[in-house]
Amino acid sequence: MASKHRVSAVKILAEESRYLVKTYRRPPVVFTRGRGVHLYDAAGREYLDFIGGIAVNALGYAHPRMVRVIRREAGRATHVSNLFHNPYQGPLAHKLAVWSGLDRVFFSNSGSEAIEGALKLARAYAHAQAAPHETPKTRILALENSFHGRTMGALSITHAAKYREPFTPLVPGAEFVRFNDVADLDLKFDQTVCAIVIEPIQGEGGVVPVSEEFWERARRLTEDHDAALVADEIQSGLGRTGRKFAYQKFTSLPDIVTVAKPLAGGLPLGAFISSEKFASAFTPGMHGSTFGGGPLVCAAALEFLAVVDEADLLANVRARGAQLREGLERLAAQFDFIREVRGEGLIIGVDLAIEGAPFVHEALRLGLLINCTHDHILRLLPPFILRAKDVTEFLGKFQKVLARGARPAKAAAPANPQPLALAATR
Repeated sequence: MASKHRVSAVKILAEESRYLVKTYRRPPVVFTRGRGVHLYDAAGREYLDFIGGIAVNALGYAHPRMVRVIRREAGRATHVSNLFHNPYQGPLAHKLAVWSGLDRVFFSNSGSEAIEGALKLARAYAHAQAAPHETPKTRILALENSFHGRTMGALSITHAAKYREPFTPLVPGAEFVRFNDVADLDLKFDQTVCAIVIEPIQGEGGVVPVSEEFWERARRLTEDHDAALVADEIQSGLGRTGRKFAYQKFTSLPDIVTVAKPLAGGLPLGAFISSEKFASAFTPGMHGSTFGGGPLVCAAALEFLAVVDEADLLANVRARGAQLREGLERLAAQFDFIREVRGEGLIIGVDLAIEGAPFVHEALRLGLLINCTHDHILRLLPPFILRAKDVTEFLGKFQKVLARGARPAKAAAPANPQPLALAATR
């Protein structure tokens, strides 16, 4: 049976190599199923997943309540056009409004689309407020090291040149502020700005939190200039920090919040949530989405939020996050190339003084899934259902990764690799 699985994996990899657009660098592993916090490849090997689909699989894999709801709705109606109502958009919008402290919701398919909608809303509001014959404000500020998505508008406020330069010119009017630099923010914020977009914790940028001073100054400037404060909570929101939203550690609310990733328990669903003041700038026909907010994904999202509440997963995120941080700090004392461990809850970055890619590869060999951002920061985004014994398992494997991964890298893999033979460690 295992042999058949390996042959199947070879065929899958060959077809992908031949027919997929080459936008990903992926190891030659084919995952076929998951349960809880573990994934299994085509040969049946088990992996502890501490990247969670990049913060998507907050309830892990095959959660029984999610499976039940998805099966139920698949047998009813997977899609109903947004020309009509469905039973779940209203209740889900209500729940998100309560969680966020804001008023109205628009559903999209992804985080990038949520960002696009938020930028359109900010500019629509600025146009609506402009006096006759007055040029409306259009500038949008974002932060250095930001990442907001791959579509043209989202790329325009994404800082790294490697993402932006192949697609220039991008949407005009975007400018970057030095991270947590209040003086630079004051210098660049004026009456021409319609919005500033902030990740309360930069994920792709290295799991770095925005300071309270910077957030509150941005809030004051947006109020003074009648501009929008947009919180990108696509990675840090919906419970990842142990709070419903990362910005809830600050005193003041944003005007618009973008969410996606874990919202529908692994199905594609994004949203922006807005105050009434800004939401009123959209009128029928100004914005839309064919698939955004379909009945199946909205029902799944309602179930995800219900599980987080009823299982008290925010408390679990805080407890397991504290356990994980404590263990990582102990490891940092053993390995002098660990510069810093940072983050909140279950969004954690391990900042290395050396390249991170060899550690990611070694982790995969040992049955552990992590990833690297900014070339030297190992990023951990495990599911909210993590148990104490899962953290203990992770720390044991990660210690081996750190010990072995610092060795010199082996020769590069061949251009058309066979499925990776990973050593079992259990």
